[in-house]
Amino acid sequence: MTTLLEIADRLLATLTAGHRVAVATVVSMTGSAPTVVGTSMAVDDTGAALGSVAGGCVEGALYELCTDVLRGAAPGVQEFGVTDEDAFAVGLTCGGVLRVHARELGTADLPVLAAAARGDDAVSVTALDGPLPNPVPTVDRSGIVRVMGPDGGIEVFVEVASAPPRMLVYGGLEFSSALAVVARAAGYRVTVCDARAVLATRRRHPAADEVVVDWPVRHLAEQRLGARDVVCVMAHDDRFDADLVLAALRSGAGYVGAMGSRRTQDRRLAELVERGTTDDELARLHAPIGLDLGASTPGETAVSVLAEVLATRRGATGLPLTDLAGPIHHPARIHPR
Repeated sequence: MTTLLEIADRLLATLTAGHRVAVATVVSMTGSAPTVVGTSMAVDDTGAALGSVAGGCVEGALYELCTDVLRGAAPGVQEFGVTDEDAFAVGLTCGGVLRVHARELGTADLPVLAAAARGDDAVSVTALDGPLPNPVPTVDRSGIVRVMGPDGGIEVFVEVASAPPRMLVYGGLEFSSALAVVARAAGYRVTVCDARAVLATRRRHPAADEVVVDWPVRHLAEQRLGARDVVCVMAHDDRFDADLVLAALRSGAGYVGAMGSRRTQDRRLAELVERGTTDDELARLHAPIGLDLGASTPGETAVSVLAEVLATRRGATGLPLTDLAGPIHHPARIHPR
């Protein structure tokens, strides 16, 4: 399932090639449905589909909705699935209801799509029941907002896409290379840094967005990190380990983890305490890094680390879903900004 701004690069390429494109976006949802608000599916004038909203017949229904818009139908909102009997007819479950808005993309969308394609912050605003207000409202999260337009109050749907979160990986080990692969797949912009030039190479870490040869503490000091960003210390080096971990805890990063044995962690904690690390700072350190998945290989360890990163970032339990009750997807945890 994809949002409009997640497929911005493909939409931009299609539009700049001279094709017309219509997009259908889920703007609200009630009940149980196999999708989330903001997911989009687009169709171009060659009949090619881009993106995905949900499985089953919903895809076919939205494909027809987009082609109708390209044939001249007015943009607007439609509902899919109302009763339990109708739910299976459109691929929903338990009587879920989707409100879907369909429209044709135009030149006004190009700057927003270009920003999202570059990985910059981007905000797409779509009027659902009237002309788009001027100026466009400033909103910092995705969803429906009621604003005043030129003809009175209207609903607009806002999709907010932030620049991708960063993951700084210190230590040019095979574990780091594997972590770069899975972190990139999860949407992180990955930097691998090591002071040893022989280990910090593009050939060794092909999945990383950036490979840096530098002293780790110095490199980290030059970064500006926020709550969505991650620091993973994957190599233990007595020359800088405690200094690097302390700097990471005070860097603003939302997750800080460090690899090492229990004995290494005991030594690390003692050194951190000597350096004046507070109890609150120590409580935010994930070390030994990762969840208990029985991991041993670099690939398995990378999955373990990323699982802990995601659970921490989204406030999830990390428990098996079979042991939990309630919704599988929590709206507050989807694409946090």
